[in-house]
Amino acid sequence: MLVGVSQSLQASPNLKDVIQPVLEQLSDSLGLYRGTLRILNRASGEIIVEADCGLMPEEMQADPAQIDDEIIRKTAEVGTAFVVPDLCEKPLRILSAEDLHATAAIRIPSRTTAFLSVPIRQGADVMGTLSVYSRSANKSSLEADLRLVTLTAQLIAQAVKLRQHAREQVEYLRLENERLQEQLQNHFRPTNLIGNSRAMQTVYHSIEQVADSKTTVLIRGESGVGKELVASAIHLRSSRANKPFVKINCAALPESIVESELFGHERGAFTGAIAMRKGRFELAHGGTIFLDEIGELPLPVQAKLLRVLQERELERVGGSQTIRCDVRVIAATNRSLEEFMEQNKFRLDLYYRLNVFPIYVPPLRERKTDLLQLVDFFVEKYGAANRKSIQRISTQAIDMFMSYHWPGNVRELENCIERAVLLCTDSVLHGYHLPATLQTAEATSTVSHSSLQAAIDGFEREMIIEALKNAHGNMAKAARDLGLTERIMGLRVKKHGLDSRTYRDVA
Repeated sequence: MLVGVSQSLQASPNLKDVIQPVLEQLSDSLGLYRGTLRILNRASGEIIVEADCGLMPEEMQADPAQIDDEIIRKTAEVGTAFVVPDLCEKPLRILSAEDLHATAAIRIPSRTTAFLSVPIRQGADVMGTLSVYSRSANKSSLEADLRLVTLTAQLIAQAVKLRQHAREQVEYLRLENERLQEQLQNHFRPTNLIGNSRAMQTVYHSIEQVADSKTTVLIRGESGVGKELVASAIHLRSSRANKPFVKINCAALPESIVESELFGHERGAFTGAIAMRKGRFELAHGGTIFLDEIGELPLPVQAKLLRVLQERELERVGGSQTIRCDVRVIAATNRSLEEFMEQNKFRLDLYYRLNVFPIYVPPLRERKTDLLQLVDFFVEKYGAANRKSIQRISTQAIDMFMSYHWPGNVRELENCIERAVLLCTDSVLHGYHLPATLQTAEATSTVSHSSLQAAIDGFEREMIIEALKNAHGNMAKAARDLGLTERIMGLRVKKHGLDSRTYRDVA
């Protein structure tokens, strides 16, 4: 019977749906003609009938005091099972479970019934009661009924506990979801960067962490991924946003003037220095300087840059006055500085001063989920610039965008779309507006219908002909050039229907 009760309690997540079958199983097993499951409302002190078996409707609505409420309330308050062996006995004899076991044999008249009230509890907390009316004829039968009802109450308590835990888990997940949704809505996202991929979310988080500080940042990533935009986002997010943001590409400056560009020069410092000139670091005082392609700096300039990073001071070329500068340095590179250090092209100490907080900007092929969002942005940008209204991008063009590997990253994508918008003559951007590098075999009707073996044979034939030409028809020399034996060479020439004599006079 207990197996059936356990299965019934697991049949539905709603306890109300399974209590009735449990009471009916108790009725079939014990021969009870009515029973109730009651829930204790601790706030009001009321004991409410949650489920019943054998009660008439008028009994359900009646005052609980008329249905042995005194015993049930006592069970709920004390947390102990109570038994009334004979409901017809006056006054009623109310025994606890311990009293019942200690009492001598009890004779119960067949015309009457016993009443059993058992607490449903979790530890010391009583949640309700399970009460039944049993036609037990003697003490041993009554004790067996009490054990069965007690075990049933324990199974109900476990089911309630599991359901409460499940409800708590659901509520926790709901609150966690609300928290994450709120966090997502309030999450920082730079206005100058596009993309919602996980890779870009990592970049946004890094920007938010480091922006409002003086820490030196090293931005790494391939050419064309938008390292300058990341540097700009860091500056705009910082407390220096209203101060200068000076950008300089170290690879674009000749080695002879890079030091002057960075640190300035005094009048007469070198030929052509007709006046004193402030360098980029002085111009960026109080703000941020962005040093792109930092790996291209000459070693002598690297030493002076290291001093600026460490001491926050510099000297102009040809000058002796020390100038203090408060500048936040953000550097970027698409090269491996570690390889440069192995080749003695980059200073180890400068590397460690720059690599305080590295940010890796992913290439476009690692954030394909952002591709269409970027396409829409550039189509709208260049459509407005060229006074064209592009309403739609064809499916073929979208497939070409998604299948291409974008070695030039976002910069290449922008250039492709600018070209496509210029070529577009209607409101739809088609695949044939895109450069040849993006074209597919299907789009250009150049799908190869030859088999792999045919392609290999064709390539082999071309190599043999080329070798025979170079050897002027000399089979032995052609075989040596191709790394073949003369026998294999002869078989290959015969296979492809070639005649070495036709190449003897070919220059």
